[in-house]
Amino acid sequence: MPGHRFKIGIIGLQPGRSWAARAHIPALRALSESFEIVGVANTSKASGEAAAAAYGLPRAFADVAELIATPEIDIVTVTVKVPPHFEIVKAAIEAGKHVYCEWPLGNGLVEAQEMAASARAKGVLGVVGTQARVAPEIEYLKHLIADGFVGEVLSTTLVARGGAALGAASIPDKKTYGYLLDRANGANLLTIPVGHTLAAVRDVLGEVAEISAILATRRSTTLAVDTGEMLPVSSPDQVLVSGTLESGVPVSIHYRGGTPRDDDGLCWEIHGTEGDIRVSGSSGHTQMVQLSLMGGRGEEKMFRPLEVPASYLTGWPKDVEPGNVARLYARMASDLRLGTRTAPSFEDAVALHRIIAAIEKAAESGSRIALT
Repeated sequence: MPGHRFKIGIIGLQPGRSWAARAHIPALRALSESFEIVGVANTSKASGEAAAAAYGLPRAFADVAELIATPEIDIVTVTVKVPPHFEIVKAAIEAGKHVYCEWPLGNGLVEAQEMAASARAKGVLGVVGTQARVAPEIEYLKHLIADGFVGEVLSTTLVARGGAALGAASIPDKKTYGYLLDRANGANLLTIPVGHTLAAVRDVLGEVAEISAILATRRSTTLAVDTGEMLPVSSPDQVLVSGTLESGVPVSIHYRGGTPRDDDGLCWEIHGTEGDIRVSGSSGHTQMVQLSLMGGRGEEKMFRPLEVPASYLTGWPKDVEPGNVARLYARMASDLRLGTRTAPSFEDAVALHRIIAAIEKAAESGSRIALT
């Protein structure tokens, strides 16, 4: 089907501010030879109509069920908050639709396992939005490590910040960000930025073998700036993970809530027998921020920039968010046409959810948890 354009229905599109607006719409329009956006479904018909009008989309569906039931739609894109993922994704799979669902796939491991099993049974493609895995800097980093830039990897250390809405002293508005404060909703510092980054770490350095962890909620309340309320917090604002990879490489990760004092929100170092590489960014959301690579080898006393080759960048949107989402959609289109499995799948999501569940179990029990 080289000339086939896959028809997409987007669930959750708020003009100017939502992830679908910032990333999915420009990404899909950059891939117009492969995708066509049919329409949108939001929590109300009026909201959907406003979104469709803002982006010139052909149709606003009355609700999610109508979008899923529409025969012409090939792919259902799910970009809403985490708690409704399970119900929406299961309904789309039962209708025989392929699904692109943003990460986290489910509210916990059990939901993710059931969605992956449903997709397998129905024979549809489930893709999860762990976009950091396809970021050009991460892909080039993977090449550098495989090519022996650092020699044998001895250890890796990562310290990062969670950004303005995760583990911070305040959130911009209660309606949009308030649900992140309740750990029961499955969307927090551990599951979102740590999850996205762990997906990249696994691609670059391999599978996690065992884990110990500390999860702490040091801020028990946070300010909703728009309402002036102090809201209770149960989500962690400190995530500390140590462990080993299957290769024997020790790994250390510390995510802190809130924003950095400067633009230094991510420092990931890979140390080897022949050299070192440092990955930097303005926050720990590796899927959303511009990353940079620096390295040094042998007798070099200073880190030097490692420029990503043009071949990793040419032909994609320049902005980070739509660029990474476009790369992931392109893999999805190729998988649907060729029967390959190059895009992050629901099975990959289950493996990632399993690591997060092990981190939670290790933090609760105070013991070391084996994953292999």
